[in-house]
Amino acid sequence: MFDRPGLDPQGALLYLMVMAAGSDGEVKESEYRGLERLIQTLPVFRGVDASKFDEVTQAVAGILDQDDGLTRALEAARDAIPDHLRETAYALACDVVAADGRRSTEEARFLQLLRPKLGVDKLAAAAIERAAQARHMTL
Repeated sequence: MFDRPGLDPQGALLYLMVMAAGSDGEVKESEYRGLERLIQTLPVFRGVDASKFDEVTQAVAGILDQDDGLTRALEAARDAIPDHLRETAYALACDVVAADGRRSTEEARFLQLLRPKLGVDKLAAAAIERAAQARHMTL
């Protein structure tokens, strides 16, 4: 499920979430907890064992270490995600980025690369990003 040649839609969504979490060079505890919560609660992940997160992380790290790894990983994920789940994929990446309450320059750049790869238009992307920020606000 999580290797590039056999990447399925759920694996591709997880790929993007892991890439979003690590886009600033580290996966924060809040991002990790957010990933687990999303995997456990969202219908799109029904049947996915949350313990597969380490397997996904290793697979993503392996592809990102290759030449043009980011581009190849984004394209592999895009190709495995059905059209009707493209905005969902972008929303999941935005939720992961927003989980710690701030968006770094690297995270913003990742979302800028991801949006056109998934074919999400700018207006929809802005709404998705704002909704993610609103969901992760704290007192």
